Amino acid sequence: MHSILSRINNASAFLSSCMMALLLAISLSSFILTESPTGQVAISSIKVVSSHARRYSSKKQDLAFVHFNLTADLTPLFHWNTKQLFLYLEAEYENSKGVKNEVVIWDRIVRRKEDANIKFAGKNSYMFRDISTTFKNSASANYTLKYNIMPYVGLLTYGEAGKTTEEIAFPATQSRL
Repeated sequence: MHSILSRINNASAFLSSCMMALLLAISLSSFILTESPTGQVAISSIKVVSSHARRYSSKKQDLAFVHFNLTADLTPLFHWNTKQLFLYLEAEYENSKGVKNEVVIWDRIVRRKEDANIKFAGKNSYMFRDISTTFKNSASANYTLKYNIMPYVGLLTYGEAGKTTEEIAFPATQSRL
C-alpha cells in the first residue's frame, strides 16, 4: 500500500492547494469590495525661486514652492485586507522642451481607518525642480492626489482620490536674497 511518507506528501499537497485557493479568493475579493474615495485638491499659491539647487554648484536652478489644501475621505478603501495606504500628491506638467513630467511633491502613509479622513494644508515636502533648470515657458501643471493600497494578500492597487479642477500656471521666477 502507501507508505507514511507518501501519505504525508499527499496531505501536505492537498493542504497547500487549499491554502493557495483561499489566498486567491482573498485577493480577488479585495478588488470587488473596494469603493472609490472622494477628495479635493486646492492650490493656494505657487512661488518659483531661482537658487543654487545643490550646495556646491555655481549653476542656478528654479525651485517651486507649492502651498496646497487637501481634503479626502479614504475610509472606503479600508477593509479586512488593507494593511496601509500610501497617499501622494503628484504634479504633472510639460516643460519647455516638450517633456512630460510627473513629480511627487508630498506623501503620507495612512495605517488606520481612523486616520483616513485627511485634512491637510501645507507646502511640498520634496524639492520641486525641473531638469531643464527653469520653469520658464513650461506649460501649466495639474495636481493629483493618488493612492496605493497595500494589502495583506494580493497585488498593489493604484487609484486617484482627487484632482485640481483647472491647470495652474507657474509664476515668474523671483531671485532669492
